[in-house]
Amino acid sequence: MSSLLSDLSIKNVNLEKSENLERHRTEGFSSSKNLVVRRGAPFRISLQLQGRPFNPKIDFLSVKILLGRLYVSLPVSFSKKVSPTKWTAYMESKDLDFQNPSIFISTPASASVGCYRFQLRVFTQGGKRKAALGRFTLLCNPWCREDAVYIPFEDQREEYVQNDSGLLFMGTAMNLVSRPWSFDQYEPGVLESCLSLLQVSPQHQKSRREDYLKRCDPVYISRVVSAMINSEDDRGVLKGNWSGDFQQGVNPTVWTGSGDVLSQWTQSNYKPVKYGQCWVFAAVMCTVMRVLGIPCRVVTNFNSAHDTNGNLVLEEYYSEKGEKLKISKDSLWNFHVWVECWMTRRDLVSGMDGWQVLDPTPQNRSGGVFCCGPSPVKAIKERRMDLFYDIPFVYAEVNADIHTIIMSEGRVLSLNKDTERVGSLICTKAIGFPRLQNITGDYKYIKSPTSTISSRSSASDDSTLRRASASKGVLVSLTLDKAPVAGEPIRFTVKVMNKQNHSKLMKVNINAQAKEYNHSPSDTFWETNGIIQLEPMEVKVLTKQIAPAQYEDVIGDDLINLAVVLEDMATHKWVLASEEFNIASPQLTIQIADEDSVVANKEQTATVSFTNTFSHMVGGVLTVAGAGLIPGKIHFRIFPLRAGGKVEQRINFIPSVTGTKMLQASLSLTNVNSTIRGFKMVRVNRA
Repeated sequence: MSSLLSDLSIKNVNLEKSENLERHRTEGFSSSKNLVVRRGAPFRISLQLQGRPFNPKIDFLSVKILLGRLYVSLPVSFSKKVSPTKWTAYMESKDLDFQNPSIFISTPASASVGCYRFQLRVFTQGGKRKAALGRFTLLCNPWCREDAVYIPFEDQREEYVQNDSGLLFMGTAMNLVSRPWSFDQYEPGVLESCLSLLQVSPQHQKSRREDYLKRCDPVYISRVVSAMINSEDDRGVLKGNWSGDFQQGVNPTVWTGSGDVLSQWTQSNYKPVKYGQCWVFAAVMCTVMRVLGIPCRVVTNFNSAHDTNGNLVLEEYYSEKGEKLKISKDSLWNFHVWVECWMTRRDLVSGMDGWQVLDPTPQNRSGGVFCCGPSPVKAIKERRMDLFYDIPFVYAEVNADIHTIIMSEGRVLSLNKDTERVGSLICTKAIGFPRLQNITGDYKYIKSPTSTISSRSSASDDSTLRRASASKGVLVSLTLDKAPVAGEPIRFTVKVMNKQNHSKLMKVNINAQAKEYNHSPSDTFWETNGIIQLEPMEVKVLTKQIAPAQYEDVIGDDLINLAVVLEDMATHKWVLASEEFNIASPQLTIQIADEDSVVANKEQTATVSFTNTFSHMVGGVLTVAGAGLIPGKIHFRIFPLRAGGKVEQRINFIPSVTGTKMLQASLSLTNVNSTIRGFKMVRVNRA
């Protein structure tokens, strides 16, 4: 009898990966060596015993769960009662196979994120037997109501957690550029890179125990990740570079997805990847947060203020010729990109749950470290400067005023105040569709259109500043006839109105400069000037254009600052109107053969086509990629193509997964500082 009792032991442990991945909605991580599950929900493991069957009257099973040196020991019960706050392990008594029993391990909804080990131990009357070992990775669970990252609607979870592609919005509010981006969270090695980011962080290196304990909280996790995406204070992922010189690394405009960045960082033993700018920092952070199970979306703020002295005022300076000057310490970026993460803020007063701003671009120190957030979007709108974290900084980014000053030899000729331009459009990708969603109203109270004055025109008596009568002086406005497109003239209209009862002689200077989205403009590349006569109460319209040959070689992917300055030659009062805009590049077109019948593991054909709308020959390198569609990237040489010419490139690919995937292509031109892009959403069905 004694020998029969002593021969019970665990021969094998089956992690039931297929079943658990489907139950926990982690099928995309099937290539991971570890089982990947979400907290707040049970997962099943099955045992293969050798010797006699398990006898619940005399045998006993326990599970020891370990995270680093932290551990919890759980008796395996026959009660299915689980708690959202406790670790439990149980067997289901019905249909119990005593030779190959199944054990369910239920994790708390507030368990720490990380890579766990477990030990299964069987006790018999003959004493303890050797334990069987296993591993699993635990992520946050936005499907679980008790989890602090729970987000209520399935389409939100699909978009903000599971979607592995998206759009980043750049350019200017009047001429949006939709840049495709592959978040790559299911690509091989990306999950491991994201978990390594937590391990490499200064918080973990300083105290592993404390870091593991705090990883239950998405507020803590998000601050760690925000700091680790940049490399200013740690062994972070990306090195920022806004100098224009990228010879030591990769031009930020070249990146098309997060996977390349994260894999390069991991393979280099966590040396910062060169280089990133705001949209790269934000997109890579979005990947990390989605991998960890925290709902995340990329957000663009157009006309984003960086207020260095905290007075909520930015100054920009112009010469009397309309040339924008480089003398302000503050900076106004045409666009800035950050992320929002969805979480409950149990550390704050009620009403602050939901979307939180996090900005990994190294602009400002928070708690002594280059990171930003989480800042509740609701707190920004309500100007709750007293709450955590970094609300004054983000509030200024979307609400600062702009003072536009005309200078001559150190003397102020004119000053105009603009309260509308900063944060004029805040947007993200819409749920389920490749288009923009305007979320400006989440950040600020939108004024009625009837109560605002055009921010792009000004009066010579500074009426917006001094609140003097609007019936005096000269009013000027500058308007683009339509959003500029590469290969076409930039056509614009200057409208000048004499609001007084006597004639005026006005000197007119119009100036165009190239500029990067976050810099002051460079030298003037186009200008014109003249003198106009204005009769009493007359409105005069000047129509102008800049030919493609005058801007193509200068602009590329940069923007244009266009300004008109008028001087009243009698009173020497000055008035200015300006506009900053980008040139819409031509698009690559992608067509899929039989796109309604694309199935996994079967070869498909796509055709990428490009029509040269430039006024001269262009050529370059075409790169095609698509997570779940193409392993890695495919490159093609595109030989110089005459103006108006068209080229097509066929690509064969075999989809490896089902679902909606993004096929994207980019053409990096060799003789123009510009990259042409295009994308196609591909629905892959089961065979």
